[in-house]
Amino acid sequence: MLASPALAQTDFIVPAPNLHAEGIPPIPATLARKIGLYTEFRPKAFVGWHPVNREMLIATRAGNATQMHRLAAPMGKLEQLTDFPDPVRVASFEPRAGAYLVFGKDIGGSEQTQVFRMDFEKRASTQLTDPDLRHFAGEWNHARDRLVIGSTQLDKTGKRESVTTEVSLLDPLYPAAAKKVGSLPGLWGGFRFSPDDRQLITVNFKSNVSTEVWAIDLASGERKRLMPATPAHTDVEYEDVAYTPDGKALILASNEAGEFRQLVHYDFESGKTVAMSPDISWDVTSVAIARKTGVVAIIVNEAGCGVLRLFDSATLRELPKPSLPEGLVSGIHWHENGVDLGFNLQGARNPGDAYSLDVKTGAVTRWTETKVEGLDTSKLREPESISWKSFDGLTITGFLFRPPSSFTGRRPVIVNAHGGPESQARPGFQGRSNYFINDLGIAMIYPNIRGSSGFGKTFMSLDDGAKREDSIRDIGALFDWIATQPDLDPSRVLIMGGSYGGYVTLAVATMYPERIAGAIDIVGISNFVSFLEHTETYRRDIRRAEYGDERDPKMRAVLERISPLTNAQRISKPLFVVQGRNDPRVPWRESEQIVNKAKLNNVPVWYLLADDEGHGFAKKSNADFQFYAMILFAGEVLLK
Repeated sequence: MLASPALAQTDFIVPAPNLHAEGIPPIPATLARKIGLYTEFRPKAFVGWHPVNREMLIATRAGNATQMHRLAAPMGKLEQLTDFPDPVRVASFEPRAGAYLVFGKDIGGSEQTQVFRMDFEKRASTQLTDPDLRHFAGEWNHARDRLVIGSTQLDKTGKRESVTTEVSLLDPLYPAAAKKVGSLPGLWGGFRFSPDDRQLITVNFKSNVSTEVWAIDLASGERKRLMPATPAHTDVEYEDVAYTPDGKALILASNEAGEFRQLVHYDFESGKTVAMSPDISWDVTSVAIARKTGVVAIIVNEAGCGVLRLFDSATLRELPKPSLPEGLVSGIHWHENGVDLGFNLQGARNPGDAYSLDVKTGAVTRWTETKVEGLDTSKLREPESISWKSFDGLTITGFLFRPPSSFTGRRPVIVNAHGGPESQARPGFQGRSNYFINDLGIAMIYPNIRGSSGFGKTFMSLDDGAKREDSIRDIGALFDWIATQPDLDPSRVLIMGGSYGGYVTLAVATMYPERIAGAIDIVGISNFVSFLEHTETYRRDIRRAEYGDERDPKMRAVLERISPLTNAQRISKPLFVVQGRNDPRVPWRESEQIVNKAKLNNVPVWYLLADDEGHGFAKKSNADFQFYAMILFAGEVLLK
């Protein structure tokens, strides 16, 4: 087990200098030893293929953070490629011979990502991008000599109202010779090269529910909007856009025709779209096309489960559904051979492993096996789907993990609200939370309140703007449902969540203080006005589309009224707040101000601030201390 700064020759866990702990009582060192196995999960994520060999890039934790590894054969030994204090989760091989690695990395969770080249012989890394901007690497062109880079300005003052996306073509061997393609107003991404490398397709993100598809001529820099056909369609999403191998059409996911994102074929000559998956009443969340064969792989979010399906881009028809092991599929990428499709698979009892599918034979190969010595994952609890009626009759759903039957009597409950708010609770691996369920006998509920994705665009819009508190009332209705369950204890409920889920946590603590025993807010919004004024510029307008525009006096008044900070005097139960100082999404002052306000209520307030983290803790040593404190907090409010 990784040595924690907490375990240094004492009876108590001492936080490292980068962690500032206020109000948190001493944590016994015996606790760390007791729960150690639950901190040792190392999921292995497939990232991409070697361009020539049948080898994978795998992201998994090495030491204190996730790093990039090479895997030369199924079930082989991982060769670590990167070694930094901060995580490396995204990378690609040089696309001709795999001569070097290109990867992205930030410092301390700042999300000010820079692009690097690593030369394998010397294991030396060279920064390729301007440190004053935020960058992301797109795909390689078909000539295999240029990488598309998108870059945006950063604004820690909160005063810049506009943002542009700079688009460049980069040869990683000669970064100084990068060619600027254009400067696009707003936030853009999803860049894809046409087969002749003369055009780029890109997506302009107008809001959280509205995108546009544009084509950029690389010679002239001119751009043309392809979708929507008219700008009047403001509530349509176009995602995962890619060219067909002949360059005559695009394949993408779009909800233009209904509630859910379908697989769509767009013909350049006619400008018409054809739905390829009209019978699938769920969102298509990922699209990948094999350049050589034209086989389209998609992931469909079926009731929270990621399901792999295949289509033919020439006939537009679905191919036989592949037979895969049980679990949630994610991260699909084609090998250059057009036959091997790599993907990730995880489930409630599987932390996550890399697999591949041979689309010719249907053979499935497992490439990694994640194990924790001493912990039998087959005994981890599986979720059950639950539903309840909210205040207005709307049906809300979620997932419940019940403790083992060895725990008798009505069990305490942790309600864990997801972020987004357009994210979705899904029946995947619970990681450290398995300790709450299996060892402490605490039931865990993951609700998909209104505003969650995966249930259609109407459901996702039901919490917009002034309707924000309706989503909190969904949690109130969940408390009613808990009271009807003979094995759940409505008097011992803890609410927790991260990011937007942190706002939900704080809002519940102010709207229903009498119905909870405590609250854990992780990087949550405490005041919508200060949040919108200080979140990074490149994401501000998209957040305004969801929450409301604080520059409008009427909406500003609504945002102030519903913000937890305004109602903090109602917090009457213990509160634990967790925050990273470098968070560009929800600035750390959001946590600071709710902590200071809640302290005035003479209730226990715990506060954990990490100097070297951003929007959530990514380093194992920090995450371990947070987990120890959460267990102690849950014990105080639920188990005494």
